[in-house]
Amino acid sequence: MTTATDVTPDDAAREAAAGRPGGSPRRRRVVVIGTGPGGICAAIRLREAGYHDLVVLERAPGVGGTWFHNRYPGAECDVQSHLYSFSFARKVDWTRPYARQPEILRYFEGLVERYGLAPNLRLGTGIRSARWDDVTASWHLATDAGDELVADVVVSSIGMFNELRWPTTAGLDGFAGTVVHSARWDPDLPLDGATVAVIGSAASAVQLIPEVARRSGRLHVFQRTANWVLPKEDAPFSPEQIERFRTDPAAAEAERDRIRRRIEGTITFADPAMLAAAEAAGRQNLEVVADPHVRRRLTPTVPWGCQRPLSSNEYYPTFNLPHVELVTDPVDHVTATGVVTGDGVERPVDVIVVATGFDTTRYLSAIEVSGRDGRRLDDAWSEGAQAYLGVTTAGFPNLFMLYGPNTNNGSILFMLECQVDYAVRQLQRMDAEDLAWIDVRPEVMAEYNESLQADLARVAVWQAECGGYYRAPSGRIVTQWPHTMAEYSARTSRPDPDAYEVGRRAGAVGPRP
Repeated sequence: MTTATDVTPDDAAREAAAGRPGGSPRRRRVVVIGTGPGGICAAIRLREAGYHDLVVLERAPGVGGTWFHNRYPGAECDVQSHLYSFSFARKVDWTRPYARQPEILRYFEGLVERYGLAPNLRLGTGIRSARWDDVTASWHLATDAGDELVADVVVSSIGMFNELRWPTTAGLDGFAGTVVHSARWDPDLPLDGATVAVIGSAASAVQLIPEVARRSGRLHVFQRTANWVLPKEDAPFSPEQIERFRTDPAAAEAERDRIRRRIEGTITFADPAMLAAAEAAGRQNLEVVADPHVRRRLTPTVPWGCQRPLSSNEYYPTFNLPHVELVTDPVDHVTATGVVTGDGVERPVDVIVVATGFDTTRYLSAIEVSGRDGRRLDDAWSEGAQAYLGVTTAGFPNLFMLYGPNTNNGSILFMLECQVDYAVRQLQRMDAEDLAWIDVRPEVMAEYNESLQADLARVAVWQAECGGYYRAPSGRIVTQWPHTMAEYSARTSRPDPDAYEVGRRAGAVGPRP
């Protein structure tokens, strides 16, 4: 059995310099799960707040989370670059308006180096289960290797994009060629001159299909549902623009604010004029497709905003290439040598790219978690994942989630900062009052989520029959935040001590003086 890293004398000296009584560092043991953007932000903020008894676990051999794993060609952010860095560590020298994966990954790797997080990291360490011990008021985490860690507090940065979604297509396991999921891309994938099948046509597919088309000899795109794909302004920044952003803080701030205001005016999907303009832009983007039959099959039948909003200037032109075929007959099964659709046609292929995304509604329940009285998180979330402010869920004390239920909207980095700051404040309250544990009250969480679901129901475009990843099997929307980023910031900034049940340490009589 091990605990998080011990506090070093240097840590204590830093605490003394920060003016904490007696120079004593905060002794709570904190484990952060995941080194994606949320985990990195949490580690930085926790250490700044004096929590040096900290370990950050990551199953992968490197940091970056989704930006470490999603290395398929064309992978890029769908939030404009100047709003895709943390407020306390802004990057202003992005090379283009929508940054590509390598540049984004370098940003997060640079944060780990800049803030000296390496000693706190344990890469190649996945968590199999997490169990709360009511007697000791601590979390026991079992790793994939069979080790156990004990922590006072757990911060989960597993987020939405951790469980790969594989199609249940019969015969896929027996395919004799190469099969790869877009989120586990093989850079040595034999694409040059190959006949390739891409199964899926949503976010990752829209980005990778133009790149695959450039290298393949023949490309079949198997589309189940047509998505809206809007154009975007994405010409690389000129050296002069980059230098201006780098040397003129006001220019960089103005660009960041411009993007924020544009996003805030879009993400509630409440403006009919904006919705109509988006669909008009999507239809105009489609006009580049020369074949009217292909263009018709690429045209969505659902309102814009019902699905995840997508944008690309290269996706639709790909279907004008003579070696690219759009297939809308459903995939029936896979043979050893090809893909067979429902009409009985078999298309021989060398490579199958599965671009079917993630099981986005699992969140922390992707691992086995049990809380107070042994209650399983899977059971607590039987109707769909839910949490108070998307951060903490009743019956699971001292557990904070980043990119948790119903926090997906706008720039996730902004949302993550709100969540991390909220969690740190709860830890500081625990220290001030000498609390062993805090747990959101069930009635508070229920009231919050009842109101949230009512607000979600008022977003008309999300009520259309779109499939997608917003809903749990119960039909409950568990991914989306229905308001602005500013509203989320306001809610997570309000003091809410009465929202929690608390347990004091043995012998504690109240808040410390």
